This record gives sequence, C-alpha cells and structure tokens, in this order.
Amino acid sequence: MDLGIQIEPQFGFSFQDVKDIAKFGRESGFSTIWFSDHFMLDKDATDRELLDPWLLMTALVTIDQDIRVGSLVFCNSYRHPPLHAKMGATLDVLSNGRLEFGIGAGWKELEYNAYGYPFPSDSTRIDQLAEAVQIIKGIWTSERFSYEGDHYQIRDLISYPKPIQEPHPSVWIGSMKAGDRLLELTARYGDGINLAWAYSPSFCQERFELLDEMIETSGRNPSEVKRSIGLWTRVFDSEKDMDSAIKENALKRGIEENQYRDRVASALWGTPESIAERLREYKDIGVSDIILMFPHGEEIEYIKRFEKIIDKV
Repeated sequence: MDLGIQIEPQFGFSFQDVKDIAKFGRESGFSTIWFSDHFMLDKDATDRELLDPWLLMTALVTIDQDIRVGSLVFCNSYRHPPLHAKMGATLDVLSNGRLEFGIGAGWKELEYNAYGYPFPSDSTRIDQLAEAVQIIKGIWTSERFSYEGDHYQIRDLISYPKPIQEPHPSVWIGSMKAGDRLLELTARYGDGINLAWAYSPSFCQERFELLDEMIETSGRNPSEVKRSIGLWTRVFDSEKDMDSAIKENALKRGIEENQYRDRVASALWGTPESIAERLREYKDIGVSDIILMFPHGEEIEYIKRFEKIIDKV
C-alpha cells in the first residue's frame, strides 16, 4: 500500500509548515501529500491562514522533485470542469506526472453561501459531478472535445498541454458518506474511490463488494478501479494512554465517554501494534492507498511515531 498524509489548509498551515511535513513525510516512507479544497473553516475563522490547495501543490512540486501531490478532494462546484481539466493537466506537466486528481460533489454549504455559489440538492451536485468527470477525462484525452449534458455544455474545446501520465492522472471519487450514488458514479467513470474518515475494514469490504457489482454491470473490470481509505489517526504508546485521551477529549467536547469511544472506533486510533494489524486488514480487502490525517500542528511528531509502524505492514 502507498501511504499519504492529509493536509487540511482550512485548519491553518503556512507554506513552511507544508514543506516541512512533506519533506519529513517523504523521508519517513510516505509517498503522497493530499490536500482538501476549502475556502474557510467556519464563520469566525479570521485567525486562520488558509492557502489555496492548487497553488500549494504547484509550489510544492517545484521544490520537491520526489513527492506526489493529490487532492482529497477538489470540490466540483468551485471550478468549471474545463478549468479543472486545464489546471490538472498543467500541474501534471509541472510535476512531471506526480498528480493524483481527487474530486467530489461538494458539501460545505457555509462556503457556497459565503462565496456566492449556488448550492443545489445532493442529487443535483452528484449529477453535476458525473458530468464533470466525463468532461475532464474527455478534455485530457481528446484533440477537440464537445459535450452536451444537463448541466454543462462544451463545444469544440481545445486544451493543451495534455497530462504527462498516460492516459491521464488517476481520477479519484471522494465520499464521506459511502453512499450508493457515489459508488455508482465511481463504477461508471472513476479510476478510484476514497472513503473517509472513519470506516472500518468490514464496512469498507461491504461497500467494495457492492462497488464491484456496479463496476461489472457497467461493463468494466473491478481491477480497473483502485480503492483508498482516509483515516483520522492517533498513535499511542499504550492502551492506557489511548483511554486517557478518549476521556480527555470526551470531556472537552461535552459528550459521553462511550459516545466518543464509538466515534473513534473506526478511526485509526491505537498502539503501533494494533494500527499495523488494522492496516493489514485494509490491505487484505484490496486497499491500495491509505491517507492519514494526523492531529493539526502535531504532524511531524505523529510521522515519527508512525515510522515504527510502516515496516510492520
């Protein structure tokens, strides 16, 4: 499995923070740095430095010649699909083929309203995403491209350069709900799926089995679609330390301890030994990429802790 690190620019990261995490992560065995796509954390986040993920990735690949970069995930609503295609192809060229292109239907209504984007129904946003993925792939692989959909119309579009990767960067469909509609969209058009941020191996296996059925119904081979998992991650020296953290966090959030324990049960919380065992379970069900979200501001420390685990997987 390939291991990646998730960065949420909305939490507040300087470019130096990103460079340090990428450098330390790559040296410790992580292959990819992934970025979310948000404009603001919440309505009061005036103290957060939120750098644009596209520009962060572009800057990062120009100073680090080995790290791969990925989006987990770009919001389809925030950029017209042909613009997403142009930006993706450009970044793939600038990085010499080191882009992982993740895209999703969007969900954060606060941002839509603040920035003046329409916020249609879940169903409409998923339909728009399905059209967008077809358009982006079509632009990447066609000399001229036209598309007539319910939401987008593209006419005789020319876009060069094309991506470096053949036939194009992997298009990952991201979902935090693991719903049937997103699975079906992935089965028809995606190169991979990402489920995040707290799904157990047994739940993922059930979803992947349904995905396989949908892929075959679409006339494709399940081996064509990769699977990745995003996981909230905390590494503890002992079970006792983890219990103390659960009690402390439950108290801080004002919820019952058992309720908080249930919340983190499917996240990647545990000792090095238990985490390594959990990662092997994901590997056994066909997961190719694991993307870890460490506590904000403690990424370097948790990368150090994770070095004990990588060789055991």
